[in-house]
Amino acid sequence: MADLKKLAEEIVNLTLLEAQELKTILKDEYGIEPAAGGAVMMAGPAGDAGGEAAEEQTEFDVILKAAGASKINVIKEVRAITGLGLKEAKDLVEAGGKAVKEGVSKAEADEIKGKLEAAGAEVELK
Repeated sequence: MADLKKLAEEIVNLTLLEAQELKTILKDEYGIEPAAGGAVMMAGPAGDAGGEAAEEQTEFDVILKAAGASKINVIKEVRAITGLGLKEAKDLVEAGGKAVKEGVSKAEADEIKGKLEAAGAEVELK
């Protein structure tokens, strides 16, 4: 029981960048993806997704593909958007291909994309 409490404390104290990396590991290696509410759920078998594909996408991920020539401006913008510290924002920007924000509305995703592109970044919405 003490080990579980220690694990819970370690998870709660993760930075946003570390939490993102943990999410990737859980998804890629164990097939576990977070649900929309933040809870963890197992990935189910791929069923008939044809009906679901016709629905309009309501949640978007803002992916920073490249910082461009104005990396410092992009880092400043990422910090303002995410609330990350300087080192975490710099790591995210330099890594490229990482999500800046996930599960946001179309309007918010477009707003974030516009801010990052104005700072000189190359951005993609998924």
